[in-house]
Amino acid sequence: MARSVAAEIGRPEWIGDHLAAHVEGDRLVTHIFDCLDPAYPGWHYAVTVVRAARAKRVTVNEAVLIPGAEALIAPEWVPWKERLRPGDLGVGDLLPTEADDARLMPGFAQVPEGELDEEGVDQQMLWELGLGRVRVLSELGREAAAERWYNGDAGPRSPIAASAPAKCATCGFMTPLAGEFRQMFGVCANEFAPDDGRVVSLDHGCGAHSEAARPAPRPEPVAPVVDELGYDHIVFDDTTELELVSADN
Repeated sequence: MARSVAAEIGRPEWIGDHLAAHVEGDRLVTHIFDCLDPAYPGWHYAVTVVRAARAKRVTVNEAVLIPGAEALIAPEWVPWKERLRPGDLGVGDLLPTEADDARLMPGFAQVPEGELDEEGVDQQMLWELGLGRVRVLSELGREAAAERWYNGDAGPRSPIAASAPAKCATCGFMTPLAGEFRQMFGVCANEFAPDDGRVVSLDHGCGAHSEAARPAPRPEPVAPVVDELGYDHIVFDDTTELELVSADN
């Protein structure tokens, strides 16, 4: 009966060998059949049959297709917030920021200087003014951004920085950022540079440095100098019978 029920949810030719019978409880057994459907390799048909108490007839409880150990199944579902990657946000898309986002903190945070202080001094405002913003970058947010920028294409390890004539710290087109980022980063303002309008580290560089010098012109090859004072310059029309005469003769 279990095999016939499995054939109803598939096809008779797709029902393979009986693999196992699992006792789920009193008078409750699940029969496992191999699935020969070419679209579901490694899957099994599972038919659960049951007999009620003091009943003589066995009935079907459930018939499903379940994955085996070698079955090809979909990956585990991941929330959209964890699937999101840089560059996924398009025109008209909204990306709500959670209220407890660790990258942000209140724009004004009263931090007591001592244990007996009640209000304290706004340490965050002393370092980065909120300027009316509800939240600003927290220490974690600044560290994450700095690490991402420094290890990216605008950092010192990129190929273009390795071949640059000088660093961005000495370039006149580099505009430093404000706040704590000023110590490590700035914005390139050279329209001909590959990083124009982007954040670059101070030890980054490219060939569009403001102090890059033009290559010196290569000197023209000098013609060889012939000493015509110590030797006589003789031109022969026919050199077939010319013999080498030594200076002693």
